[in-house]
Amino acid sequence: MTNYNYPEPLADFERRFNVWAQLKAETGAPGLAEKVAEIQAVLDEKLAELRALPDDPALRAAEPDDLPGIRALRPAGTRRYWTELPEATYRDRLEAAWLGRCAGNVLGSIVELWAPDQMARWADYLGDEFPPTDYWSAAERPRELKYETSLREDFTRSKMDGVPTDDDLIYTQLGLLILEDYGIDFSVDDVGAAWVKYLPVSPASPVLGNLQAGVPAMQAGEVDNPTMFWIIGDIQSDPWGYAAPGYPELAAEFSWRNSTICSRRNGIYGAMYFSAAISAAFALGDPLAALEAGLAEIPADCVLARELRWALDAADGIKDYRDARAAVDERYAGMPRIHTINNAVLTVWGLSVGGDDFTKVIGETVAMGLDNDCTAATAGSIFGAAYGVDAIPEHWYKNFNNKSRSFLIGIDSFAIDDMLDRFTAQAHLVHAV
Repeated sequence: MTNYNYPEPLADFERRFNVWAQLKAETGAPGLAEKVAEIQAVLDEKLAELRALPDDPALRAAEPDDLPGIRALRPAGTRRYWTELPEATYRDRLEAAWLGRCAGNVLGSIVELWAPDQMARWADYLGDEFPPTDYWSAAERPRELKYETSLREDFTRSKMDGVPTDDDLIYTQLGLLILEDYGIDFSVDDVGAAWVKYLPVSPASPVLGNLQAGVPAMQAGEVDNPTMFWIIGDIQSDPWGYAAPGYPELAAEFSWRNSTICSRRNGIYGAMYFSAAISAAFALGDPLAALEAGLAEIPADCVLARELRWALDAADGIKDYRDARAAVDERYAGMPRIHTINNAVLTVWGLSVGGDDFTKVIGETVAMGLDNDCTAATAGSIFGAAYGVDAIPEHWYKNFNNKSRSFLIGIDSFAIDDMLDRFTAQAHLVHAV
């Protein structure tokens, strides 16, 4: 891979600085306030210098942000598989894609970012299987709320009544609303308006605040946003694949319009790639073929494309979650746990390890760790879009009870069958063009 040469972190600097400043306050040291202000000014100056360092020009040229530039650097590939909507096939696979996304997310949500060994110890303590073959039997901090909406215990098999709420599901709901409010010709500005209208919070770091402060939608993702390559675009991929099934070029374009609000470069490409892969899965009926097809919609020489090709080539040698995590830790040492690239690789391997066994796909993917509710959700969605409802064991969705909870402003929940009807209506509009 491109060697990012991550610098050694300023290990524990903030904590040591604060502890020493507190001690000096307790000993009555004169000039403390002035010294703290002086150090803060130096740090601000050096941070500004760090931010001003120029990007590598060759890498920048291979990784444009604009849609025409991205399309100019794509490899050859099939841009559209379906020219009309085969409704029975689509509807079955759409239901499975959404159920699969929900199941993968719910399984991973209460162990999000846990290391494999930590999850294994928790499973041993509970008497649960690991990798998991069903939802967790109990949650740490069970009465704590996620997004002020669902209790953590709502994600367990005995307490679940409906799909509990999570940011990895909320953006699929939001994507449907964007399509309905603004039409299939929606713009980046429309996405910004929808964020302000519907989102009370967003994990996209400063982006929602930028929008609320009046930053134009096209610039909101790059203003004071060092997380622009992280997984936030990726977790918003599904509605665009659902709305443009069998039409990966358009699914990727929808995803570009949506993810540009919060991401740049490989962050955008992760979103476009998975939207295209989900779209292709509906038509191809094969998750790994869909993952290959998705590469046709992102620049051929971007870092993400190179790493995805490596992951697909290496998949035969990855036998389980231990192999996957060891390989990712070695190759991406220092990369943030919620980055697009390392998590995309784990998503590929979750699907390759699990094959046509849904339980193994999401169980192994969660067991890999990193941003495992995101990766398992995406893997579950691609699996469902490829194989349909009959391939998903009933215990993964029997307690969903036709409702998916929401923390969108003014919306408490969506009926699952109604969501499927509404996505089907959007898919008809896409294929009527």
